[in-house]
Amino acid sequence: MNYPMKRGILQGMQRGAKAVLLVIFVSLYSGCGIYNFTGGDVGTAQTFQVNFFQNYATQSPGSIFHPGLDRDFTQSLQETLANQTSLSLVGSGGDLIYEGEIVEYRVQPMSATAQQTAAQNRLTMSVNVRFFNSTKEDSDFEQRFSFFFDFPANSQLASVQDEAHEEIFERLNQDIFNASLADW
Repeated sequence: MNYPMKRGILQGMQRGAKAVLLVIFVSLYSGCGIYNFTGGDVGTAQTFQVNFFQNYATQSPGSIFHPGLDRDFTQSLQETLANQTSLSLVGSGGDLIYEGEIVEYRVQPMSATAQQTAAQNRLTMSVNVRFFNSTKEDSDFEQRFSFFFDFPANSQLASVQDEAHEEIFERLNQDIFNASLADW
């Protein structure tokens, strides 16, 4: 077999393999609905809206006030949804709407030393979330989400607060994302 003929056969095989892979990919992708690579099913939604999460934690016994907590949490939820979906963030009229309030933000001792003092403290944060999906109304819900961060009792909350918020927000946001968009 001469060289030009071999090259033509090889090019034809390569094109055929690419076409087969493309057909497989398109079949798999279209058979699963509209999914992104994080597993979130956004359906036909194109936009999302996160309303400001008011901080009502101080109305709960034992809760403490942290200025800016409401703003920081709202922004972190917006960033999580923007990063894990192909949806666009809008200020109003979103296909998906997240709203709610911070209902708990407290520090309490978790374990004691032999001298009857706290060895470890736990910062707990809870949010009540209402989710509305205008493209799939049977997926609406209202649910409470909670997570915590443990830290040594000899540390002041202010010294671990950034790390605590990062961990708590990440977990709360992922739980909210899973409840609203991970339609397994």
